[in-house]
Amino acid sequence: MTESLNILVTGGAGYLGSIMVPELLAAGHTVTVLDNFMFKQVSLAHVCADAKFSVVKGDCRDEALMKRLIATADVVIPLAALVGAPLCKADPVGAETINLQAPLALFKSLSPSQRVLMPITNSGYGIGESGKFCTEETPMRPLSLYGIHKVEVEKALLERGNAISFRLATVFGMAPRPRIDLLVNDFTYRAVYDRFVVLFESHFKRNYIHVRDVARTFLHGLANFEAMKNEAYNVGLSDANLSKWELCERIKAQIPDFVFLEAPVGEDPDKRDYIVSNEKLEKTGWSPAHSLDAGITDLIKGYTMIKNTLYTNI
Repeated sequence: MTESLNILVTGGAGYLGSIMVPELLAAGHTVTVLDNFMFKQVSLAHVCADAKFSVVKGDCRDEALMKRLIATADVVIPLAALVGAPLCKADPVGAETINLQAPLALFKSLSPSQRVLMPITNSGYGIGESGKFCTEETPMRPLSLYGIHKVEVEKALLERGNAISFRLATVFGMAPRPRIDLLVNDFTYRAVYDRFVVLFESHFKRNYIHVRDVARTFLHGLANFEAMKNEAYNVGLSDANLSKWELCERIKAQIPDFVFLEAPVGEDPDKRDYIVSNEKLEKTGWSPAHSLDAGITDLIKGYTMIKNTLYTNI
């Protein structure tokens, strides 16, 4: 049986946390969530009856508050972030203070014995070499402010030690706190409601991972911490290194009247284009439980309940 830990999750009411926190509680851990609830979400309402769950409304940049919360933590999972290039571009000061300065201050406040498991991003690979998989040894060449900050934070995290960095692929799937602005989620939403999408540079490739498999990855990291610590791991579906066009074909398989076209002019402001190897993580005994196709099915069900832009980050 896995030992019971005191875990602090910052940003724990967000997209990842809304799935991860209930899983951590189900595994027997005591979980404290810090969140500012900027999206007015009630994504953890269903775990409020759990005696091992507590929640604090506050800001991860409040160093006095953070020091109080980490005092009793065995493990910290820093999820709090302004996520994605558009949101960071819209609020560069918030991005700098939340995505970069707050984690760096956190690392300095922790004792050497306290463990950190942190989501980074595989968007740091930027533009990969054609036909060549990005591994954890591939040089990081981030294109966005979000990617630049995440790469810098990962460097400090691994230098600190007693930590694991998970370089997440583009996450997809339904969650209690949905994100419609992520690529798979966005395209599926458009397929459900608009029945069409116009693609810019549809040959650009990236890797994908279900939000529930992200939660499973963190539980795997906790259970195998000593063997995995002080390393970065790509987290994605090895059978889902797909172009935007190929992704649309997978969605069309479930929504046959979905139409997608290549734009005759213009370009995608997001220039990321790479394929990723997840072999290093898989060699630790991890494997995904949720396919891309299953995630698209989840989203179609979820969008039966949602038709608005309340759940986009920008």
